[in-house]
Amino acid sequence: MTELLLPEVGYTDTARRPAWAGLPADLRAGIEQRLGAAVVTAGGTGAGFTQGFASVVGTADGRTHFVKAVHRDHYLATAYTDEARNTAALPEGAAAARLRWHAELADHVVLCLDPVPGARVPQLPWQPAELAATLDAWARTAAVLAEPLHDLPLATFATIAESTLSTWRDADPDRLAVLAPALAPRLDRLRELEARLAELGTAATGLFHCDLRLDNVVLDADGRAWICDWAFLSRGPAWFDLVTLLLSAEVGGHDTDALFAAHPAARGLPGDALDAALSACAGYYVHAGAKPEIEQSPALRSHQRYYGRLAVGWLSRRQGWC
Repeated sequence: MTELLLPEVGYTDTARRPAWAGLPADLRAGIEQRLGAAVVTAGGTGAGFTQGFASVVGTADGRTHFVKAVHRDHYLATAYTDEARNTAALPEGAAAARLRWHAELADHVVLCLDPVPGARVPQLPWQPAELAATLDAWARTAAVLAEPLHDLPLATFATIAESTLSTWRDADPDRLAVLAPALAPRLDRLRELEARLAELGTAATGLFHCDLRLDNVVLDADGRAWICDWAFLSRGPAWFDLVTLLLSAEVGGHDTDALFAAHPAARGLPGDALDAALSACAGYYVHAGAKPEIEQSPALRSHQRYYGRLAVGWLSRRQGWC
């Protein structure tokens, strides 16, 4: 665990999303036609880092639906389409809300899913019961993802490692000395561990979420955890998702080493697997957080810097650097 460190912006306030009333009239009409009744209530969600519409809506017939929508020309449109495809293909037993339908309506990509009753983002610092429920949900989900879905055109871990998780390999030592001075003397070791992740991850035969964080988890009214936002489902190791999930558990007094080691998704791993994943995560987040701010998603860079500090702290403790 690290010292108590909380993000600059809470995970219920990171998104800038349009309200139902702010959607184009023809889009609202198209959604209501698909829902089969007029929308009479529409909440909102401040979680996430995107600008798409996302809301539980209630209709005049007494039903509720979770609806997401983004313009087809928006850079997120492909991700929404992929999320629909991937969610529909998830095997039985995955802790994920069911996709009811998806369509292109009024120049928007629209998804409708089962709403999670009483949905809320877990608290940070993690409460023990909420963390346990989430780890259990991921254990059950990882188990059913162990068998690959061969008919889905999914990215491979080798591709992801090359494009996203090879930051230390390509790092400029002079820039690193300014960006993260404490890590500059460790660059060779960071590169070694990062390369090890590519080796370990490529050997995995199942599927992984590829974006599992606290803000992609919702808890229902009974305290059960559900995994959401399946746009980046890929071929690779479910234990890597366990690492990205546990990064946020580094605060609040949790023994993240023990939680990782005890989880079914990490069973049988070599001793350097966790360090390899932490090195790659640290490299990605440290460098991503230093990029220019994004006006449409003003909390994204601060979130990346926050996760970078968590990954560096966890790895540094394990490597004896602090």
